[in-house]
Amino acid sequence: MNKFIGREEELKFLNNRCKNPEAQLIIIYGRRRTGKTELIKEFVKDKNSIYFLCDKTTEKENLYNLARIVGQKFNNIILAENGFRDFYQFFDLLKESLKETLKKPRYNNIIIAIDEFPYLCSSNAAIASIFQKGWDEILKELPVFLILCGSSISMMLKETINYSSPLYGRKTGQVFLKPLGFYDAWNFFPKLDFSRFLNIYAICGGIPFYLKQFAQSKPFIENLADNVFNKNSVLYNEGEIILSEELSELRIYFAVLKALSLGKTKFGEIINYTGVAKTSMHKYLYVLQELQIIQKEVPVTEKNPEKSRKGVYKITDPFFNFWFKFVFPFKSELEMGYVDKVLKYFNENFQSTITLAYQGLCREILRIKLKKVFEFNQIGRWWDIICKKQYEIDLVAIDEENNQILFGEAKWSNKKIGINILESLKEKSSFLSWNNASRKEKFILFSKSGFTDKLLSYAGTRKDLILVEKDEVINV
Repeated sequence: MNKFIGREEELKFLNNRCKNPEAQLIIIYGRRRTGKTELIKEFVKDKNSIYFLCDKTTEKENLYNLARIVGQKFNNIILAENGFRDFYQFFDLLKESLKETLKKPRYNNIIIAIDEFPYLCSSNAAIASIFQKGWDEILKELPVFLILCGSSISMMLKETINYSSPLYGRKTGQVFLKPLGFYDAWNFFPKLDFSRFLNIYAICGGIPFYLKQFAQSKPFIENLADNVFNKNSVLYNEGEIILSEELSELRIYFAVLKALSLGKTKFGEIINYTGVAKTSMHKYLYVLQELQIIQKEVPVTEKNPEKSRKGVYKITDPFFNFWFKFVFPFKSELEMGYVDKVLKYFNENFQSTITLAYQGLCREILRIKLKKVFEFNQIGRWWDIICKKQYEIDLVAIDEENNQILFGEAKWSNKKIGINILESLKEKSSFLSWNNASRKEKFILFSKSGFTDKLLSYAGTRKDLILVEKDEVINV
């Protein structure tokens, strides 16, 4: 039996909502493979519930399958055999079956989870309106906890959340399920040390399904060859499958993501690489941001981020970043079975990918392991061009309440960090403009391979310097 991992915050929210005496309509959405179904199953465990997974089929077939499940729940053999005529009959049956509970003090008597709700919407464009009417006229007066769940982010936004949706204003809560954080994801591989798991995390991120494809007992490269570079593996076409479920004009989106994977992060660079008109590019980038595949990043100190001209775009999803770097460009070789050739390229170029993964992880380390040492309300990167020279700082955290700022540098290499890295960081920090006259400064260094004796000795005399080896704080 698989152990359920993480999602404490989401489960707490759902369980608290379940105690509410009013009827609940909860929207759960997020990209494929994040574990939405497992979250629902964990939540309804040991509770009175109906769980229905919609299929990519006709509305009539879904109604028949739903009636079979509901009929079994309420011991209604005729219903199970004949099916529902429409969803209004489903709502009426719930009203009839739950009418006795209405005489008692209100509580959520039954949880009804409709998983992959967008499949219903695809089979009938009026489904959201039907559920809106069903909720307004019947369900909201019943002791029900209704969950509408879906993996198509664009469809869930359109049909259940956005202002234009018939269900707008009806939801009593929503859960946007993001990938697991590093430490929750690490629980899938309890026998691996930090470095070995970071290799996997840099590819899979916190997507449970991807993590489960990697066998803990196999060497990393063997896992990669078997589970991603093998044309018959489930992850081989995963990037294409996810995008095709969400988007039309795949050719353009693929070109945009390929450009980003090659380091073309500025708006003009993306346009030049793809050949897409400037007026159209804004739409494509916006859609990818809405799907949580990319993000626009600006220096953390920008006062008006939306208007900043310093913004750059980057792929934030680790698997998409990996897939567009190491799978998509080599489809021809992989189709021919030339896996060794692709692995050679991977070994020569993976360092930059894992370095970026570690730099991103440092924010989580700071938030989890150093929360009491440095609280912050803003965190990000900083960069600027000053006197024609580019300056960049991996991590800047700002504590506005206490007028504190933390500058950080992360190095994922086999070389120990020395005093020169700290001096370079201090120099760069002097160019960052934020309350310069009165701010209190702190510095943090993250290293794969530790620190030189000279730096360790220096750190022992300073309260404004934090050293972290891999993810272990060594001087606080």
